[in-house]
Amino acid sequence: MIHLTNITRQHGDHILFDKASLQILKGSRTGLVGANGSGKSTIFRLITGEEEPDGGQISIAKKSTLGYFSQSTGEMAGRSVLAEVIAAAGNVSELAEAIATMEEAMSTPMGDDEMANLLDRYGNTVEAFENRGGYDLEPRAKAILTGLGIGPGDHHRPVESFSGGWKMRIALAGILLINPDVLLLDEPTNHLDVESIVWLESWLINEFKGALLMTCHDHEFMNRVAKRTIEVANRTLTTYGGNYDFYMIEREIRREQLMASYRRQQEMLAKEEDFIARFAARVSHAAQVQSRVKKLEKIERIELPPEQRIMKFEFGVLPRSGDDVVAIKELSKVWPLEDGSEKSVFSGISGMVKRGDKIAMVGINGAGKSTLLKVMAGQTEATTGSLTIGANAHMGYFSQHAMEILNPKKSVFDTVQEALPMAGIGTIRNLCAAFLFCGDDVDKRIDMLSGGEKSRVVLATLLARPLNLLVLDEPTNHLDIQSREILLGALQAFQGTVILVSHDRHFLRSLVTRVFEIDHGKMLTYEGDYDYYLSKSERG
Repeated sequence: MIHLTNITRQHGDHILFDKASLQILKGSRTGLVGANGSGKSTIFRLITGEEEPDGGQISIAKKSTLGYFSQSTGEMAGRSVLAEVIAAAGNVSELAEAIATMEEAMSTPMGDDEMANLLDRYGNTVEAFENRGGYDLEPRAKAILTGLGIGPGDHHRPVESFSGGWKMRIALAGILLINPDVLLLDEPTNHLDVESIVWLESWLINEFKGALLMTCHDHEFMNRVAKRTIEVANRTLTTYGGNYDFYMIEREIRREQLMASYRRQQEMLAKEEDFIARFAARVSHAAQVQSRVKKLEKIERIELPPEQRIMKFEFGVLPRSGDDVVAIKELSKVWPLEDGSEKSVFSGISGMVKRGDKIAMVGINGAGKSTLLKVMAGQTEATTGSLTIGANAHMGYFSQHAMEILNPKKSVFDTVQEALPMAGIGTIRNLCAAFLFCGDDVDKRIDMLSGGEKSRVVLATLLARPLNLLVLDEPTNHLDIQSREILLGALQAFQGTVILVSHDRHFLRSLVTRVFEIDHGKMLTYEGDYDYYLSKSERG
């Protein structure tokens, strides 16, 4: 359906692609992986025509419909949520108008040839309208919105009343409604909770029939949805015939094979160059020397790809807290609303967090998970009840909005140094390097960083301190899969206590030992890991 052949593309001095090729076949499900800045989003922009290649060819099958979800929603205002989503299916609305116009024309007298031509166009238009789901557009729009966490009660709210994260869901709903032949998804799970991610996963697997090309930092989502993986690295595109786990294993096998070939070639080159050096001055060996020189000139040298930089971090020695780390007793929280009324978030919840617990806080969107973490961190006060932090518990809090409170005018180095005022320059630089800020990168201003880079700055300022209680609200947002794995490994080895909210199921499965679920304002405790919670709560 889509072919990128021998594509070259350069941004300034940075060469992204050099004669790279890619095929998107009908019905294929492909995950696009690679380091930040390798060119994944550029692939999408090349396909959609937002960028032109410097060389090579891009061919797209005629009449193919593309749907592209990016991290930019554009302007949204002046419509209800439902109307905004339906408006995304613009060509379907145009087809409906065309059908109505042709049906009206059929009632007027015309010649046989003209009528035959009209009936032919009418049949093609009706077929396209049916293929795009035109006859059930509104019901499907409502179902998609509900699946993405925007319930019927909000379908007629003005779209401008929603926050940026919710507008991303609305934009995603519009793309899904189009039901395109080729669906391009750039990080679709970033602003979704677990329930919405599970719904989207199911929709893509069971409902969507077109071809899919996506990037995603959610390990489990990639594994379940993608059946093929394409790596963007070293100015080329490499295809692997399996999901993300298959790609990780196969990539290491291929790298080991490449290393072996490289070593063999280097040994051969060394021998040939040694022969040339020893006998270059001897007339008797002139022919042999020239023959070997020509041979070396023709050999295609094996190049080893540069090692991908990954985040590296280990916790130092931590102070020991008491056995009872957080005691929650009959806690409730009520938020006042603008109209003078009140909204109860949760009420009468109780629980005990023990030293060494790794607890997942779960519940549907809006259940109060983040609010409870804010109460723990002292960011807001409970309405009634008590929450007591235990003896010698030193807390660090990562908020979803932590990046917004960074000083945009300060550098990475100054921000980290401010958090660790007693640390020396070498220590600060080593810590920055562990979170992928090396060399001149430490002098970058915060307002020049990407979302992932800002997230790494916040984690650096938090995790380097001698804390034995970590309260983390979506710590994996904006982190790529490799960085998530490093953070996961560090938290698994962490000797203190962790309480977190995350929509990354792989992260939860691999880390947590207990689960607190907020459900209809109450809190249920599950004395087991995340899979135990799923089985007992029947949410698996």
